[in-house]
Amino acid sequence: MLDWPEYGKLLIALWALVHPIGAVPIFLSLTETRPAERRHIGSVASAAVGVILISCVFVGQALLLAFGITIPSFRVAGGLLILFAALAMMHMPEPGGRQTLEDGHGSTADDSVAIVPLAIPILAGPGAISTVIVYAHKSMALSHHLLICVIIMAVAVSTLVVFRLALSIASLIGPTGMRVFTQIMGLLIAAIAVEFITQGLAAIFPGWQ
Repeated sequence: MLDWPEYGKLLIALWALVHPIGAVPIFLSLTETRPAERRHIGSVASAAVGVILISCVFVGQALLLAFGITIPSFRVAGGLLILFAALAMMHMPEPGGRQTLEDGHGSTADDSVAIVPLAIPILAGPGAISTVIVYAHKSMALSHHLLICVIIMAVAVSTLVVFRLALSIASLIGPTGMRVFTQIMGLLIAAIAVEFITQGLAAIFPGWQ
């Protein structure tokens, strides 16, 4: 197993990457015309995030091996993806602009909308998936993998809570507050992304150490 601060870092990074508060405007937009189904959509999306990320814990490395991709190379690629996501968060447009995703799905709020686009790729995007796979590879111990699953479940539950309180959060924080919060999360994610990249490069080019 890793040191406890490493698991704390994973929890913070994963929650910031999933970023349920940033998805509140999209969630409210997708369920605006059918508020009675809002709780159900939030539950399905949160559960889907947990299932997707937990699946990556156990099958992510096998998929990489099947395609002949080494973990250091994936660490660098994943770090770049996370870095791009962080930069997008720090330079995101006004929150209202993100609600245009509804246009591609009409006003239908059903389980398919909860999974795509809400659960994936908005919540469980490439950055979150890359982070889970990289951390899962750091130890082969079953306890390590189980602890990562607990962290993922905690993020999924917190996502459910945020969606249940979506209307209150949107009115309390407001567009400006949500934008500032997203930029702070983006800065934290950028630092983690740089660490992923440097660790991957150090494994690929040992002479650089």
